[in-house]
Amino acid sequence: MAEDLNQQEPTAEEKAKFENDVLKAAEEAMKMEAEANKADEQAEASAEPSAEAAAEQPAEPAAEDPTAALKAALADANDRNLRLMAEFDNYRRRTAKEQLELIETANGKLLEKLSEVQDNFERAFASENKAQDLEAFEKGMQMIYNQFAKILTDAGLEQIDPTGAEFDPNMHEALMQQPSETVPEGHVVTVFQKGYKLKNKILKTAKVIVSSGK
Repeated sequence: MAEDLNQQEPTAEEKAKFENDVLKAAEEAMKMEAEANKADEQAEASAEPSAEAAAEQPAEPAAEDPTAALKAALADANDRNLRLMAEFDNYRRRTAKEQLELIETANGKLLEKLSEVQDNFERAFASENKAQDLEAFEKGMQMIYNQFAKILTDAGLEQIDPTGAEFDPNMHEALMQQPSETVPEGHVVTVFQKGYKLKNKILKTAKVIVSSGK
């Protein structure tokens, strides 16, 4: 396991070279197979002399099969092609396994940080920590919320708060329209529920109320 994790992932250039070798070997095998078939046809055509010509000429010793060398080369090319395909399949499986391990490692780190937020909630709600001072309790909840929001932000999560922005159906979900004296038509008056995105991928659209103008 340690060796797999420490193994450096092949570069794009190495991947392209490996795939090119597989294709090249397959093309070479197909070409040699076509040449072997052509030689077989030529040998068959030359091996059918007329009965009269065969009777006039004395028997000659059997000539070496002209396709033998081509068939041997074809078999070698096919063997190399099979080995390359097997190596490529092993490489694909190893890469998929490494990617899965990276995802599991990243998820594990995120869950570890989120578990700290849960621990803080449990401590806040513990009977011995209950305070009569609501202001102190609210301050504690705000600190836990800030901790939780920072974990999500560090993981790449970004809130979508389009208040006052032009309505975008790719990022917003319109719940209704309402007149507005201050917000132009087609712009967001109120955000009912914020949206979220990870990098450039929308995870959840923002639910909004859109201005219909004055």
